[in-house]
Amino acid sequence: MYSEKVLEHFRNPRNLGRIENADGIGKVGNPVCGDVMKVYIRVKGGKIADIKFETFGCAAAIATSSMITELARGKKIEDALKVSRDDISSELGGLPPIKEHCSNLAADALAEAIHDYLVKRKLKVPAALEQRHAQVSRTHAHDEE
Repeated sequence: MYSEKVLEHFRNPRNLGRIENADGIGKVGNPVCGDVMKVYIRVKGGKIADIKFETFGCAAAIATSSMITELARGKKIEDALKVSRDDISSELGGLPPIKEHCSNLAADALAEAIHDYLVKRKLKVPAALEQRHAQVSRTHAHDEE
């Protein structure tokens, strides 16, 4: 059912945890399956210097959260925003069709963390990110903390 890489990231997740006083935090959830992902970023020099996650969910949710941190670390903000659900799934060796939504959640959690960072710093939010944020706000149930 799951690839070896998915199982490896589930059993040994990379960058698990919280960044205190993070520059940006993105939280998304799927009310149907109950998965909740939270991504924390620290930005230095316009690049993601540190990234961590907390996820409540299935093996695919944990693996995709782990993978998004590996794909985004060290990237410029604009490049990190280009990491797609297909990139995440591909890097994990594929996901079962019923679990593909997890890769979308992970990409959305990263985008939400970047949006939060830009808004907090009063920096320009690209129109595409603003639209994505509005879409995520409508489709993913999440609580404000």
